[in-house]
Amino acid sequence: YEQLMAAASDEEHFATLHEEDACGLCYTSGTTGHPKGVLYSHRAIYLHSLMAAATDTFAISERDVVLPVVPMFHANAWGIPYTGALVGSKLVFTGADMSPQNVVSLLQEEHVTLALGVPTIWNGVLQYLREKKLGLPDLQRMLSGGAPVPLALIRAFKKEFDVEMIQGWGMTEMTPLGCTTHLLRKMDDWPEERQFHVRGQAGFAASLVEMKLLDDAGRELPWDGKSVGELLVRGPCVARAYYNNPAAAGQFTADGWFRTGDVATLDENALLHITDRTKDLIKSGGEWISSVEMENSIMAFPGVLEAAVVARPDPKWDERPVAFVVPQPGGQGVSVQAVIDHLAQTFARWQLPTPEDVRFVEQIPRTSVGKFDKKVLREQFRGA
Repeated sequence: YEQLMAAASDEEHFATLHEEDACGLCYTSGTTGHPKGVLYSHRAIYLHSLMAAATDTFAISERDVVLPVVPMFHANAWGIPYTGALVGSKLVFTGADMSPQNVVSLLQEEHVTLALGVPTIWNGVLQYLREKKLGLPDLQRMLSGGAPVPLALIRAFKKEFDVEMIQGWGMTEMTPLGCTTHLLRKMDDWPEERQFHVRGQAGFAASLVEMKLLDDAGRELPWDGKSVGELLVRGPCVARAYYNNPAAAGQFTADGWFRTGDVATLDENALLHITDRTKDLIKSGGEWISSVEMENSIMAFPGVLEAAVVARPDPKWDERPVAFVVPQPGGQGVSVQAVIDHLAQTFARWQLPTPEDVRFVEQIPRTSVGKFDKKVLREQFRGA
């Protein structure tokens, strides 16, 4: 070590790079299909860092202590390490141990003010905090993304720990930031539950991100909160192609729009609501059932820890929903019929799963980044 230091130069010479040169290559998590590579330029990552630091995005500053509980192979840890370096904030990392115990320990010992991770991470942290009767005195806000965030989780952290949970939506193809939730000034006087409803949506587009909705015929849809269509995005941080994958060229238009594969609405305030992934929608008897909305409803039921909903083939209805439910340890009152009765409060009778299609499991399979792996659940049906 001493010999290496003695031989080192006192000057550091950085390589001369063009802003459009390649900087990093990440792959999509492949929860609904095979992973695809996205090659990022230095320009895209720099602009993305500016977007993430903005006040109405994550509001990251030199004063913050930031803990990304998300690996670098997951869209560069959502670009947050670059943003932290840009503004000079302190960065804390979990290493390979992303257990609730280690995450809570770092949150407390390092006085973290902003933490970021997928919903399954924060669900585990919530249960650990409750079990150990611990608090988070320094934590001000959390970002949760990578999968839809249950409203019950957002409400729990706010009411029990006074921590604001910001829902983020984005994709690896967007470097990955697309939207974040925050309250507009005119929403300050709204009733609390209406404010929580806003926080439970995908959010408002970040700077430099354009969005539009198209119907099946390719017609652009109005922003009325009711018209449902496929979401397309465009911007300087949005990929123009997949790496060495010409077969997937159909997801990109000639004028720079990316077909996200998400089904969504946009309201008059430009608030984005993701209904589902096109590959996760359940078509039963010619009508659509949202797996995301059904999952959120089940996870709002007391005594339920996690839930995932997928489609199974059905000879009469084409597809029917199957709910995989993980009860909380010692959860009381969680039964098949109780889950169905709870869903019946917000879903039509024909949308409800049958008793045989509500399955209690010890855990739901996950991808390497902590998302529910619905491919594995579907393959269980094929194997059966």
